[in-house]
Amino acid sequence: MRFSPSRTTAVALAVVASLATSGCASLAPADDRPVVVTTFTVLADMARNVAGDHLRIESITKIGAEIHGYEPTPGDVRVTAGADLVLDNGLGLEAWFERFVGELDVPHVVVSGDVDPLPIASDVYAGRPNPHAWMSPLEAQRYVTTMVDAFSELDPPNAADYRSNGEAYAAEIDDVHDELIDGLSGLPRSQRALVTCEGAFSYLARDGGLEEAYLWPVNAEQQATPGQIAGAIDFVERNDVAAVFCESTVSDSAMRQVVGATGARFGGVLYVDSLSLPDGPVPTYLDLLRYDVRTIVGGLTGSVAAE
Repeated sequence: MRFSPSRTTAVALAVVASLATSGCASLAPADDRPVVVTTFTVLADMARNVAGDHLRIESITKIGAEIHGYEPTPGDVRVTAGADLVLDNGLGLEAWFERFVGELDVPHVVVSGDVDPLPIASDVYAGRPNPHAWMSPLEAQRYVTTMVDAFSELDPPNAADYRSNGEAYAAEIDDVHDELIDGLSGLPRSQRALVTCEGAFSYLARDGGLEEAYLWPVNAEQQATPGQIAGAIDFVERNDVAAVFCESTVSDSAMRQVVGATGARFGGVLYVDSLSLPDGPVPTYLDLLRYDVRTIVGGLTGSVAAE
């Protein structure tokens, strides 16, 4: 069930009342650093790289959560009510966020504010901005710049450190872009296509010069229709696609049907909306980018074995 405005208001008021009666008007952090809350784990990790030790960074959603249809909890309201700054992705990603934060007196910054959005190409979402801009190493560097500016305004004495951290981090992200371009450089033009379950890779596909196809544009129902499966099969056959992929937060059963019908390989699982646990494959945002780029390059070029 999606969070309705009336329920969001009720939860927020209940939490605020509880805080007031308990004598605790805000989050009580373990230290005196300013608190920055992000909407999901990818943004939290990016923010930590920019902030260094100067800020305390928290994520509303936890590892493995599906961000699109997330339902905030009273605990989320409590933590966010005590923050000094909230960062959200924007571009329609967090459908619940505007209602959620609207009940709280907390400043927030949209980290995709400087992104030139790509439109979603199909389905009922056609024409809306594709929200997954962080999946592009080039656009992610804009996120970093926005965080540097936001943190510098929040904490001016440490602005020089935020700027230095941001420059170093952006350079590491740019290295992943170079790896993508180099890895795909020998792929024939006729095979430069990326097929995934969700249309979350429009920005990355653009960066790599790949044509994009997907089963569904946004992880909403997370179940492909027969027409969507048939469309993916047709695309794979027409473009001689070597491998197809699916994201970690959804079932790959529909994409496996595409594999069975076409003979394309299943190139592997990709990560988008969430990091993994520390002992998993993508514990940081840089790990996520590198993992996805290497999985895509390996699947399309045959340089590594697909599943």
